[in-house]
Amino acid sequence: MQNTRTVPRSVAARTRETLTRLATERDIWLATAHPEHGPHQVPLWFSWDGQAVWVCTGAASATVRNVRAEPRVRLALPDSFDVVLLLGEARCFSDQDVPAQAADRFAEKFGWDPRAEDDAFVYLRVVPRTVRAWRGESELSGRVIMREGAWSAPPS
Repeated sequence: MQNTRTVPRSVAARTRETLTRLATERDIWLATAHPEHGPHQVPLWFSWDGQAVWVCTGAASATVRNVRAEPRVRLALPDSFDVVLLLGEARCFSDQDVPAQAADRFAEKFGWDPRAEDDAFVYLRVVPRTVRAWRGESELSGRVIMREGAWSAPPS
């Protein structure tokens, strides 16, 4: 069991550590909702380009269907103690229309290129509008490190 007593980090430290995790981690949970079908949550591989999260999923998936009906999404890194939550709007790109730099970064990170598959895939780009980060109860206060797309303590 992990020790839950922590020394609260500054907003700048939380921001730096969040950006490091976004640049290095593999998995993210993506939550969508459809007005008629309700919520849907899936774990996906992701890449971070410094401004947005990129994920890729099957073109016929519930995730894509939901995003097309309601682009507001939530993302979460998979750690329930060192929490990072992002809220933003997703934009769909077909595997034929995705910016090459984003698709190349994704393929390089995972050793898999959805553009080379027979089935159709859709890339989703999510620019966060709000980011919350906290490690344990001592950091609940001040957990919002991005509001309206602006970092509270701009990364240096």
